[in-house]
Amino acid sequence: MNILIINGSPKGKNSITLQTALYLEKSYPNHKYEVINVGQLIKKYEKDFSSQINALNKADMIIFAYPVYTFIAPYQLHRYIELLKDCDIDLSNKYVSQITTSKHFYDMTAHTYIKENCLDLNMLYLTGLSADMEDLLSEKGRLQADNYFKNLFYCIDNNIIEPIITLPKISKLKDIYQTKTIKKIKDSKVNVVIVTNYAKSDLNLINMIEDFSNKLKYQIKIVNVRDFKFSGGCLGCFGCTINGKCIYKDGFDDFLRNEIQSSDAIVYAFSIENHYTHSSFKCYDDRQFCNGHRAVTSGMPVGYLISGDYQNEPNLQTIVSARCEVGGNYLSYIATDEYDTENEITKLAKSLEFAFENKLTRPANFYGVGGNKIFRDLIYLSKGLMQADHKFYKQHNLYDYPHKEKAGILKMWLVGTLLKIPSAQKKMKGKMNEYIVMPYQKIIENTNNT
Repeated sequence: MNILIINGSPKGKNSITLQTALYLEKSYPNHKYEVINVGQLIKKYEKDFSSQINALNKADMIIFAYPVYTFIAPYQLHRYIELLKDCDIDLSNKYVSQITTSKHFYDMTAHTYIKENCLDLNMLYLTGLSADMEDLLSEKGRLQADNYFKNLFYCIDNNIIEPIITLPKISKLKDIYQTKTIKKIKDSKVNVVIVTNYAKSDLNLINMIEDFSNKLKYQIKIVNVRDFKFSGGCLGCFGCTINGKCIYKDGFDDFLRNEIQSSDAIVYAFSIENHYTHSSFKCYDDRQFCNGHRAVTSGMPVGYLISGDYQNEPNLQTIVSARCEVGGNYLSYIATDEYDTENEITKLAKSLEFAFENKLTRPANFYGVGGNKIFRDLIYLSKGLMQADHKFYKQHNLYDYPHKEKAGILKMWLVGTLLKIPSAQKKMKGKMNEYIVMPYQKIIENTNNT
């Protein structure tokens, strides 16, 4: 079988993810392999994609190999998929899978993103391998990689392919949404930045942004990331880990901090493309790694203006929600143009104003708690390298390990010891829940009506 390995890492041959693919190549020599370092050569393929067409046509199976960057694939691979889908190549019935390495921070949304785009191309998708960055160094990790590869060919031989589930699509809008409101005097004390990536053809999104700007009572600044002259996507070089300065000299790190993160609230506005949005936004996402793993906008309210079939994009919905949860942002509202667009935009404007003026917060759900625990452990382990992150985590008391809760641990030991005594068991029988709820009842009793 001819296997094409598409290496989406900007590190090229020095990619950790690629090493797993190379290990499998050496372990299973009965197949023909070709590796293309698309992440490192994306600017070349933007100019001429013809060599890729030839390689893709020869392949019987395609494996995307990449590190997970900010919930999805790196910008470079995101851009490659755009070029791939624009070239109109027929990849129907070709087998496809993926290998990723990460610390398992939202690897599932990255895998789903690749899977969704492959299914768009009518490819035969086989479940991928999501490995930890160090897995290949252990016997257990190598066994898991072997099992993944063996299972690929078992599934091919026995026609065990993941089913294609087609979601119903809403009918396209008959008319371009038109702005409806009159501009009014703005509150100059509050500044909201709209971060967008619209092209001139995104008329619906452009009009949604204008209408939202008219409805909101705060000052608005619009930043179109397509206009920023990025020198390139994040290289994963860790050059920013000491002082937060990016290796690129295009000034994005200062631009991000001064023009976007200095605002009082952020609204993201984009049109859905290829199950996310145009790659320019992914470049913006990845380049924010100059902030490392620091939630520097925590507490800031956030909103979304989205043009497209959002209701049928569950993976994108997860990403939108998880970004706010991990970042400690209050997600005020998501306005789309699927139904009553003007009403949706009004809801966003009012919800954002209410969230800001009342300093609304909510407890993090699993997306936020789980994601931040992964970061917490990673930063603590890598504090010698990720010094800026480590300093931030110490200053904000984010090293909230359970072993530090000595009073709570001691309390549980005491309760457990008491429950071993037969007389105490008899006395507490059936009353445990009453004892547990007592502190909460005291809070309610001492609460005054407001």
